Amino acid sequence: MTTTPTPILAAGCVLWRRSPAGDGIQLALVFRPKWGDWSHPKGKLKRGESMRDCARREVREETGMTCTLGMELPTVHYEVAGHPKQVRYWAAEAIDGSFEPSREVSRMLWLPPDAARSRLTRERDKELVDALLTAWGNRAPDARQV
Repeated sequence: MTTTPTPILAAGCVLWRRSPAGDGIQLALVFRPKWGDWSHPKGKLKRGESMRDCARREVREETGMTCTLGMELPTVHYEVAGHPKQVRYWAAEAIDGSFEPSREVSRMLWLPPDAARSRLTRERDKELVDALLTAWGNRAPDARQV
């Protein structure tokens, strides 16, 4: 009898802020040296933690930002070392904070959506940018959308 491995559960955010120039939004991308990739902040769920709390904690740990969660984005499914992984994502507005490099995340960039999409390493992360922009009607969010 073959058993299906228990999925790794994780949560993250497509973290955004209003552009300092006032011309739309910027998305936060993090560089993870262990994987050599640019991605959205995310991480594994801790025992007893809600998915929403996990998403906020991971944003804080990886970017130094506190955030307000908005709409839920598509859940992403993939495999890591033969184990299924499920990551729930939210759009999240950065409220306050500052980035400090760590062993896990060495760089963070704020980029306009098109530049962020081009910089992201994995197609599944690019699709999250598309989902966010589609939900917002391809324009900057207003109070009704977040």
